[in-house]
Amino acid sequence: MKIGFLGLGAMGHAMARRLLEAGHELAVWNRTQARADDLVARGARRAASPADAAGGAEIVLSMLFDDAAVEAAVFGPEGVASALAPGAIHACCGTISLDQARRLRDAHAERGQGYASATVLGRPPAAEAGTLFVVAAGAESVVARLAPVLEVLGQRVFLAGEDPAQANLVKLSLNFLIMSTIEQMAEVFALNEKAGIDPKTVFEIMTGSFYNAPVHRNYGKMMVERVYDDPGASVRLALKDTEMVLAAGHDFQVPLPHAALARDRCLAAMAAGDAERDFVVLTENVRRDAGLAR
Repeated sequence: MKIGFLGLGAMGHAMARRLLEAGHELAVWNRTQARADDLVARGARRAASPADAAGGAEIVLSMLFDDAAVEAAVFGPEGVASALAPGAIHACCGTISLDQARRLRDAHAERGQGYASATVLGRPPAAEAGTLFVVAAGAESVVARLAPVLEVLGQRVFLAGEDPAQANLVKLSLNFLIMSTIEQMAEVFALNEKAGIDPKTVFEIMTGSFYNAPVHRNYGKMMVERVYDDPGASVRLALKDTEMVLAAGHDFQVPLPHAALARDRCLAAMAAGDAERDFVVLTENVRRDAGLAR
C-alpha cells in the first residue's frame, strides 16, 4: 500500500519503520529531515513537504506533537489537504484536542477525503515492537480500510465510535489516568521515604501483590530509580495533554480537580527546568513538598 507518514519523533519513527518492514511503500516527512535518513536508507522516499508525502498516497498517517503542528502540516501551503486524492484517507495518530479532530474531520469531508483518528497507547519500545494499542474512530468504511495498516502498528485495535473525536477523547482520558497514577505513586513513595522505607521496597511490594499492571510496573520503576532523562513522554507533552483533558471537561461540564493538580505539577516541573525530561520527574515535586532532598 502507498502510505505517507508525517512526524518522525520517537514514536513516529518507530511506527514508520514498522510499516516499511511490513512491505508498504512509504514516503516520509519530518520537519528535521535528518530524522528520515535511516528510513530512506531502508527504502523509504524522503518527501519534501507534507503535500509531497500525500501525493499519490492511499493513506497518510500523521504523528505530530500538537494541534499547531497538525494544522500546519495538513492545512498549510504545502499541506496534506491540498494534495490528498479524493477517497484517500488521512489518519491522525497523535494526541490532539477535540476541536482539532473535528476540524480535520469536517475539512477532509468537504474535500471528499476520508479521515479517522487512530490514537495509540504505549511508549516508544512498544512502537518498535508493534505492540501498541490503537484506539480508532471514524466512518466504518474508512476504519475498515485502515485496519490492515493499524494492525501492523499494534497488538489490538479498539473502535471508539464513528466520530473521530471520540478516539481522541478516549486517548486523553487514558493519559489522564496515567498522570493520576503517577501522582498517587509519588505520594505513596514520598510518605514511605519520610518514614525511612526505601521507595524501591514499596515498589517491590506494590507490584508483587495487588498492583500488577504495566503502568505501575513501568512508571513506578522509573520513579524509584529516578530515571528522568530518556523521555518516552516529556513534561511539556504531559502538560499539553492534561490541558486538553481539562478543556474537554469544560466542554462537557465535568469537574476534573485531579487533572488540575496534574497540570500544576507539570507547570512546577517546567519552572524547575524539567520541561524536556520524562514526566515521571513529577515525583520530584511531591518529594520537594514532603521536604525530601531533590
